[in-house]
Amino acid sequence: MRIAMWSGPRNLSTAMMYSFANRADFAVMDEPFYAPFLAATGDDHPMAPQIIAAHETDPIKVAKLCQRQGTPHMYMKHMPHHMLDGFPMDWADDCVNIHLIRHPARVIASYIAKREAPSFDDIGFGPQTALYNRIGGLIIDSADIRANPSKMLQTLCAAIGLPFDDGMLHWKAGARDEDGIWAGHWYGAVHQSTGFAGAEGDLPVLTGSAKVLLDQAMPHYENLWKKRIM
Repeated sequence: MRIAMWSGPRNLSTAMMYSFANRADFAVMDEPFYAPFLAATGDDHPMAPQIIAAHETDPIKVAKLCQRQGTPHMYMKHMPHHMLDGFPMDWADDCVNIHLIRHPARVIASYIAKREAPSFDDIGFGPQTALYNRIGGLIIDSADIRANPSKMLQTLCAAIGLPFDDGMLHWKAGARDEDGIWAGHWYGAVHQSTGFAGAEGDLPVLTGSAKVLLDQAMPHYENLWKKRIM
């Protein structure tokens, strides 16, 4: 089985990658199209020069890597907005495609704590809608996972025909060898964790440009949220 887990940034995606990596039957890949995206766009992301230098930037070569099998399974963490026009997508045809979503107020508040003034494209909701409409797949909400990790991971595994492994609920603190070089900027909280954090509190209140982003993102989130697995 090859799982492609699609999400925007700040979306529980690294914790989910660690969850699957803690299974003995899975290998994992961390955002393999990030370096090709940065090389093609020139976007000013944190650590962009280091990412481009350290990772494969040819999208065709990356697509071939995404076709490999794991041990025996492969879990790939992907972001829809990394998949630029012209980047290969046929490798995903025989994947189990899953879309991980999170309320945009939480995404935006978390993102601006790490990188100021994100654009609508940076937070990924538009590309995620477009990708879901293109390839389909399952949808799961990070709030449901955090509220009851055992129940939701069992539900997800059952939905894709994978035996549940309770090792998915916990992992060792610290970095993983599979982390992208960008982990030093983005993964501080998950490196300190040993499992999924509990349910989140009240939604953050956004103002100004952040509120404008929220208003743009909400219709995308709500449409996907209605289709999520429970």
